[in-house]
Order: sequence, then C-alpha cells, then structure tokens
Amino acid sequence: VQFTSTRHGDILRLNTNMPPVGRHAITALAASAFIFSPLKCVSAVDGISSRLQVHIPHTLFRQDGYDHREALFGIPPYGGKITQFVYYADSDLCDAQVDTRVGFPERPLDKSGKMEPWPSPYILMVDRGICTFVTKVRNAQRSGAAGVIIADNSCLCDAGKTCFSEPGVECEEREPIMADDGSGADISIPAFLMFKQDADVVKAELRANSVVQMEMAWSLPSPDDRVEYDLWTIPTDPVSRNFLRTFKDASMGLGARAYFTPHMYIYDGIKSNCRGFDGESQCYNLCTNNGRYCATDPDNDLDKGISGADVVEESLRRICIWKHYGEENGVGVEWWDYVNIFMMQCDTPDLFMKPKCINEVMYKASIDEAVVQQCIDDSGGLDEDKPNTILDAELTARENVGVVIVPAAYVNRASIRGALEFVTMFRAVCSGFAAGTEPKICKSCVPCADTKTCVQSGHCIGSGNGESVSKTAFLGSVIALSGIFGLIGLIQYRRTQRKIREQVRGIVAEYMPLDKNLDFDTELS
Repeated sequence: VQFTSTRHGDILRLNTNMPPVGRHAITALAASAFIFSPLKCVSAVDGISSRLQVHIPHTLFRQDGYDHREALFGIPPYGGKITQFVYYADSDLCDAQVDTRVGFPERPLDKSGKMEPWPSPYILMVDRGICTFVTKVRNAQRSGAAGVIIADNSCLCDAGKTCFSEPGVECEEREPIMADDGSGADISIPAFLMFKQDADVVKAELRANSVVQMEMAWSLPSPDDRVEYDLWTIPTDPVSRNFLRTFKDASMGLGARAYFTPHMYIYDGIKSNCRGFDGESQCYNLCTNNGRYCATDPDNDLDKGISGADVVEESLRRICIWKHYGEENGVGVEWWDYVNIFMMQCDTPDLFMKPKCINEVMYKASIDEAVVQQCIDDSGGLDEDKPNTILDAELTARENVGVVIVPAAYVNRASIRGALEFVTMFRAVCSGFAAGTEPKICKSCVPCADTKTCVQSGHCIGSGNGESVSKTAFLGSVIALSGIFGLIGLIQYRRTQRKIREQVRGIVAEYMPLDKNLDFDTELS
C-alpha cells in the first residue's frame, strides 16, 4: 500500500508481501498508526531541541528565530550548531547528479565560463516536491552541504494572509512531517523544513544575489543534574538490536544520574478495527485480548513463525521485567541482561515463544519467573476479552509522545534524530545534563575519539582528549626510550673502539723489529 502526494513527494509505504488476510490486517494496523497518531506541532515548551536563525542580513534577524520542523532522519550535532552561508539550488534536488554551478547568489565565472561551485561548507536551500525528503537531503549531502533547508511550496491553511500560495495550489490542513522513507540510515547531515511565508523571503534575498547566513542550532532541555531518556522499540525490531547489545555499559556507567525507560510499540486494535462488534478478533493472529492489542507480523507469514500476538506477549513480559528490576533505579541491569540473552538464545521463529527457552533466559538474567508472571496476570493478562492496564498505559504514552516510527529515542522528552547508535545516544544523554553537572563518564568519554571503548573501559584510550596519557606513563616512556637509545649508543661505541684497536695492532705489527730479544709493549691501553 502506498499513500503518496504527487505534488509534495511525501510517501508512506507499507509492506504487502503476505496472504490476503494478513494484507488487510497489516494495512489496517499501519494505516491506523499513521492516521490516529497525533502529528503534533512541537514547540520549545514541549521539548523541541532546535533553533533556526538568520544572522545576515540583519533585516531578516528575528529575536525568537524562525518557525520550522526537524527531519526525522539525519544526525544533528546536539549541543552544537551550524552557522554557514546559504545557497539556493533553485531546484527540487531530486536528480542524483547535482549541478553545483547553478543557483543563487551568483558566483564569479571560472576559466570554463561557468559559475564556480558552491563553496563548502554551506547550507543548501532546496524546494519541496516531486521526491521524498530523504532523497533531497541525500543529494545535498553528496554535493557537500553541511545542512539543508527545505522550502515549503504550499501554505498552511491556518497561516491566513501571511502566506500566499501559487495559483491553483490549495493550502494544506496539516503540517508536513519530514519522515524517513525507510532509506535514510546513510544521512548524516541535519535538515529543517521552513514554512513557505518565511522561505519565500529568504529565497527573494538570495535571488537578489545578497549574502544570507543562517544558523541551525540544537540543544536538549537541561532542567537539572539528572537526565531521563526513553527508547521505543519492539522485541523483533532489527534496527535496535545492536544498540541493545552495547548500551548496557553506558547505562551502568551513567548510573542513577540518567534514568532509562524502555517502551514497547504496540497498536490499538480497537482503533484499527481488529476487534469486531461480536468481540472477536478480526486480525487473525496479530492481536491479543480478542483484538485489543496488536503488532505486525515480523516475518510476513501468518501461518508459521512469529505472530503479532507473540510480539505483544513478549512486549508485555519485557515491560513487567522492567517494572520489577529497573523502574526503581532507572538502570535495570537484569532487564539489559534478559534482552541480550534472549536475542542470543530465543530470537528465532522456533524458540521465540518457547517457555523453556524464555525461562532459561530469565534464570540466567537472575529474574524471578513467578514475579514476572504475576505482573502479567495482575495487569489483565492476554487471553480474555478485557483491558490490560500495562498495555493501555503504553498506548496512552505512545499517543502523548507522538511516536510514529520505531525505533525512536528521546532525551528529556526531546526526540533524538538519526540512526539509533551508541555514540549518538550517549552524547545526547550527556548533553542533557545541566551545565556543570555532567557525570565523570561524560566528561571523559564524550570528547574521546573512541567513545564506546572509553565507556566500556572507564577511561579514554588514544588521543581523543587531553587526559588520554598520564604524566607518569609519559615520563616512564621517555626514561625507557632514553635507556634503550643509551644502551644502543654504548654498544656502538665499544664496537667502534674494538675496530680501532684491531687496525692499530695491524699497523704496528707491520713495523715490528725482527729481533726477538727486543720487547716492545704493543698494548695501547
């Protein structure tokens, strides 16, 4: 299934490689996630972490910056900013062969008679439309851009008389979302969407060959000396597996100074029409509680393998483990151990829901099976046609946050953009502390070249920061090297002296008297 807007190029694709019943169920679930999830206009109060400002010309400067929306892909430099001159491509940048010798402001001509390319680094402004946001930003990244501003090509209906649409173009009722089209993992530069009424003013300035300098800045809310960070995922998500395998060391190193909360992304089966009027599930084996709580089929085969209902059950189990082994301190060593051992031992279609495998994993992770089962039962269970309090709480939290893509990470309620990677998440968490309250592990490992190894070992190895080599180690190395070179010099000196002696003896021997009675001392030393 593909929902597409030809004029804007905003596309949502859903996998349909499954039987007819599964296709209808998956379509209902995915469409409900797109339709029913609140696509919120996040403000600074709600935790938006970015700022867009024009510094040159000063006539375009605004005290509070420009309203904009962040891309849900790319890797922003949290705690940093990009301040560069802007070039307008005068194009939608959908062609992979980007011509860097066009656009505005105009540049001097080179020997070939063409305009000089956009001088890196720069911020590139491109028009919205035709292709996806990811395609535009990827092409800009390949051309050398440090950041991208996508100029909206239609007005929002609530903009009123402040925005003027092109003839024949209707206004939009809802704000566009710069979503990942599923291929944005290779995007490493940030991107903003600038609303039409503001983008038109900037483009006019650039078309007049005036210099425009913009600032794209990012920061995380830093309310106190403790950071709260959340992860939204599902037990079968392949993207978050590497993060889950490696971030335990960071969680333990940050300790109680950073409070972690894992969330499981499930669908509301009632809103997705998976629960029929007769109380029976209409979505085959994708749901529990007679169609109340659902998940997509991870292997796209409704007849075998892992089902959506299996994913819901494992999600509830992990939430219960967190509630009893991680909720109190926000670290949850046992939860991390369970997830990692589960991925190694039970993450296959044959073992995913085998009680024996699951119980063995809980035993190895020092988790009481009875405590977890009691939590599942007390919440309402998964078999009967009745609400489950824990899963209802997850649905409510998902709607309040506005999660539409998994995995999704948040620090101090601000969404973390880009791929879910160890370094990105660790640095984002560390930038969430109030100034001067950062824990030691952040001060040591954030500036380190090998952040992951630093977190795992407790100190920076290499030349990542000024404390990578201690004074004692440095002096010891100097003394050792001096000793080695001194020894080499002494050996060479003695070898040279020995050769000189042998040469002198040979010369003296040639002039020795033939009288054997004469006694000459031929020793030189």
